[in-house]
Amino acid sequence: MAKAAADTAPSSAATMQGAGHSYAIVADGGRQYRVMEGQELEIDFRHLPAGSEVVFDDVLAVSKAGALTIGKPKVKGAKVTAEVLSSVQGEKIYVQKFKRRKNYRRRTGHRSLSTKIRINSIAG
Repeated sequence: MAKAAADTAPSSAATMQGAGHSYAIVADGGRQYRVMEGQELEIDFRHLPAGSEVVFDDVLAVSKAGALTIGKPKVKGAKVTAEVLSSVQGEKIYVQKFKRRKNYRRRTGHRSLSTKIRINSIAG
């Protein structure tokens, strides 16, 4: 029985390649994102209105129907298009300064802005 269950489980190679799902790895703002069509994610803030289009040309890898294409360093002709949904603020981050025995304590904070997008298509 244990052997039958092991036969039905997907292999690690199929899991790594997405098992037939198309995805891409894009570089933006010093980060790399693994994106799929229809996925929503937050990227660094851009001054773009909701509904506008963002194109990622720095595509490092593309997987379509299990066939993985890796760029050197980029995949030629590949691009990922996304639609801007909104601008959002992140969680509050507190910064504290302290000097011992000097009665010096400061607490400030900030909320960084980011842009929420939805991936529309992966071409390449």
